[in-house]
Amino acid sequence: MKKLVTGILLFFTIHAFAQGLLPSWNEGPSKQAVLNFIETTTTEGSPQFVPLTERIAVFDNDGTLWSEQPIYVQIAFTFDRIKALAPKHPEWKTRQPFKAVLEDDLQGVLATGQKGLFELIAATHAGVDTETFRGIVEHWLKSARHPKTGRPYTEMVYQPMLELLTYLETRGYKTYIVSGGGVEFMRPWTEMVYGIPPERVIGSSIKTKFEIVDGQPRLVGQPELQFIDDGANKPVGIQERIGRRPVMAVGNSDGDREMLLWTTAGQGPRFGMLIHHTDDVREVAYDRDSLIGRLNDALDLAPSKGWIVVDMKREWKEIFPPQK
Repeated sequence: MKKLVTGILLFFTIHAFAQGLLPSWNEGPSKQAVLNFIETTTTEGSPQFVPLTERIAVFDNDGTLWSEQPIYVQIAFTFDRIKALAPKHPEWKTRQPFKAVLEDDLQGVLATGQKGLFELIAATHAGVDTETFRGIVEHWLKSARHPKTGRPYTEMVYQPMLELLTYLETRGYKTYIVSGGGVEFMRPWTEMVYGIPPERVIGSSIKTKFEIVDGQPRLVGQPELQFIDDGANKPVGIQERIGRRPVMAVGNSDGDREMLLWTTAGQGPRFGMLIHHTDDVREVAYDRDSLIGRLNDALDLAPSKGWIVVDMKREWKEIFPPQK
């Protein structure tokens, strides 16, 4: 009898809350599934109750929390840094992949593959201390604009996801970013934009070395890759940095597949969700064949794994926050 009463109370609580929560989400199965999971895992007496210490939710960043089209934001930053540093490197005019960047030849850059992209990252991210790099990122974000909308990149975040992050925090969840993006690129702004502090950001990284520079201790980035936080490495990064298996994981691409598999394979209540980019008017529609944010294998796995697939066009009232 007690379980029945608890179930009835949870039912009415969920539906009452649904009227005012996640206002940028249309009423439907995805919104209801999200609210149901959060309410049942945070309500004492619920069979699905999750203790406060275990309420861990992990989110991919690019394409999940903010726009990743037409290119990843960090790549846009890297290209701008190459152009800013080019006067000190005349050899870049004839050397790939730098030549392609200076000529705005995106296909030429992509043709150089991961090796070429890392060469660009090393040239723009290494050789400076972490505090200086933070300042460079912050300065760039103040003036950089998205090529399609003209809005600052920090306004190209998804309003429905901001609402979800906020609601999770109010219900005792700790939210983490687990992204293939560079950890030192994200940390300067994630707290301001998402409310996620730098210590809860897991990402790719280059090696960092302690040095004494002009008599002062510094942590200086090195032109050597340390960790790529993508695909099968995402669960590894989660274990190394958090030490707990999350109960909720949200992504948008095949690069998030293993993170969702790892999360939802655990015991007890688990929740996996994919953001499906279906709106070619308010954003960009892409999935299986996209070079950026490819969603193919994970989309096929979703039904059998019980992952929620959010149709952006159909299920989100708003995509981006109101312009300031």
